[in-house]
Amino acid sequence: MADLTKLPVTVITGFLGSGKTTLVSHLMRNPGGRRLAVVVNEFGDVGVDGEILRGCAIPDCPAENVVELANGCICCTVADDFIPTIEALLALEPRPDHILIETSGLALPKPLLQAFDWPQIRARITVDGVIALADAEAVAAGRFAPNVAAVDAQRAADESLDHETPLSEVFEDQIACADIVLLTKPDLAGAEGVARAREVIAAEAPRPIPVVEVAEGVVDPRIILGLGAAAEDDLAARPSHHDTPHDHDHEEFESITVDLPELADPAQLVRAIEGLARSHNILRVKGYAAVSGKPMRLLVQAVGVRVRHQFDRMWQPGETRAGRLVVIAEHDDIREDEIRAALSRAVLDPAH
Repeated sequence: MADLTKLPVTVITGFLGSGKTTLVSHLMRNPGGRRLAVVVNEFGDVGVDGEILRGCAIPDCPAENVVELANGCICCTVADDFIPTIEALLALEPRPDHILIETSGLALPKPLLQAFDWPQIRARITVDGVIALADAEAVAAGRFAPNVAAVDAQRAADESLDHETPLSEVFEDQIACADIVLLTKPDLAGAEGVARAREVIAAEAPRPIPVVEVAEGVVDPRIILGLGAAAEDDLAARPSHHDTPHDHDHEEFESITVDLPELADPAQLVRAIEGLARSHNILRVKGYAAVSGKPMRLLVQAVGVRVRHQFDRMWQPGETRAGRLVVIAEHDDIREDEIRAALSRAVLDPAH
C-alpha cells in the first residue's frame, strides 16, 4: 500500500507530438480538486511547452508552479536539475497536492523512475503512475521505424538480427513502463487505425495495460491521477532496452534552433516544414514565427509532415518580432545548412 504521506507524482511520457502538453493543459484546468505543480522537460532550447502551460495557469496551478527544464533530459541530469527542482516544489507554500512531469518526447521513462530512489526525495514523493501517450495514426502507420515491413522481414529470416531503430526503442520503452496508455488523435486514425494501434501496443506491452482513447487531451482526471502505483518500487515489471548501467544517452537524436525574420505567408513556412519532413526525415518542429502585419505571435508545432499553427498571444511591448524554431531529427538526418537554407527560403522568397 502506498505511503499516503508522500507527495504523488505522475510521469507523462510519449513520443514527439503525441499530445502531452495538450493533456497537461487540460489537467491544469480540470485538476479534480488538486493543487498541481508541473515540471516540463524539453529537448532543445526554445521553451514552447513551458510557455504554453504557464499561459494556462489558474489558482490551483499558478504560473510559479510550472517549472521548465530545457536543453537536457532530466533523467540524465538528476543531481543538477531534477532533485533541486523537486525539492523546490516540495518547499512551496502552499505545497502542491500532486506533481505532473511532462517528459521530453525523446525521454526514456525508466531512468527517470530510478531517480526517485535518491535518498533526498525517496521518503517524500512517490510515482503515482506513468501515463504514456501514443499518437494513434502514427502508431498504426509504424512511423517509429523507417520501414517496418522490411524490418519484420529481416527478423523473420534471422531471429538473431536486431534491426530496431532508436525510435522504435523509445516507443517500446515508453509503453513497457506505462500504467495506462492514452491513444491520442483517434479521429485522424479512424476506426481501422485505432484498432491497429491497439494491436501494436498490446504486442509491445509486457503485461495487460489499459488503453484509453483521448481527443484533444480531454480525459477525466480520476482515470489517470490517484493510481497509487508506486512505480519506483515496481521497476522489475517495467523492462527496458536500456536496463544496463550507463546505457542511456540521446546521441541518436539531435536538435538545432533556427532564428527567422518576419514572414509574409505562414503557408510558405508550412510547405517548407512538410518538405523537410519528407526529404530529411525531420521528426518534430516546434516554436513560433512572426507574420508581417499581424499583432499576434504564430505558434508552430509539427510532427513529421503534419503541421499545426495558430496565433497564440500578442507580441509584447519591446519584444523582438522574430521567429525561432527547434528542429529535431535522428543524428544522421540533421544536415544543418540544408535545413536552415530551406526554412530561410520559405521566409525570404515569396514564390517559394
